[in-house]
Amino acid sequence: MASCQARLERSLSHWLPAAGTHPSILHESMRYAVLDGGKRIRPTLVYASGRAVGSEPELLDDPASAIEFMHAYSLVHDDLPAMDDDDLRRGKPSCHKAYGEATAILAGDALQSLAFYVLGHGNTALTDQARHHMIEALALAAGSRGMAGGQCIDLAAAGQELDIAELEDMHIHKTGALIRCSVVLGALTNAQLEPDVLGKLDHYAKCIGLAFQIRDDILDEEGETGTLGKRSGSDRSSGKSTYPALIGLDAAKQRADELHEEAMDSLSGLGEPADPLRWISLYIIERDR
Repeated sequence: MASCQARLERSLSHWLPAAGTHPSILHESMRYAVLDGGKRIRPTLVYASGRAVGSEPELLDDPASAIEFMHAYSLVHDDLPAMDDDDLRRGKPSCHKAYGEATAILAGDALQSLAFYVLGHGNTALTDQARHHMIEALALAAGSRGMAGGQCIDLAAAGQELDIAELEDMHIHKTGALIRCSVVLGALTNAQLEPDVLGKLDHYAKCIGLAFQIRDDILDEEGETGTLGKRSGSDRSSGKSTYPALIGLDAAKQRADELHEEAMDSLSGLGEPADPLRWISLYIIERDR
């Protein structure tokens, strides 16, 4: 993960306009939202998935950057008062607290656009067909049938108690869609990828995406603000449905463990190159235990 993160930071800094570029306040806020923070799980998944299918790291820098730009945009907008209304992100003031709501909205808009620009104008070793499939995958994952749709479901459910099926549907869209896309983007860098391998990787990603959200819900209950980088207990205080609230902490932890085992089964037959994907799944369910 350290190696992937070092590559990623260089790539992110390369693609982000310099802070002094006109209009400077916008570019400064974009860099603030992206750099110097975050676990970088999604771009690390791009690198790990690419490694599993035999792609060189140089082919993975751009899709890894694109997915992180899209994720950063979602965090900037999710933190806004009209959305989740969070004042702290990645251990520092949220973008709208540092730069104001209007600038934060524009920073998020610009980061989303930059994600697609990177996929369209990155490493020339990627085929046009690969770029097309990547752009399509990212657009679907981020749009109304993916992350944005999940956020809409989440906002509409505020103050209501969802059942488990409804809760999982929301998280498959809101959190899971971009995690699944991360794995798909990495795999698509191999132009000769077999469809059954892509199917295995996609099912793995679906499992860990849900496990990731369950662990987030658990950490919201058990974690501390200093460790989380955001306010602990924020979901509970805002009346959101969570796994611990619906089925209890112990059952939520068991469900995360079950999803990890299912993810491991999905990778059977892929061999040692898929080990980083196995480690990431374990990292997700072991976070701050």
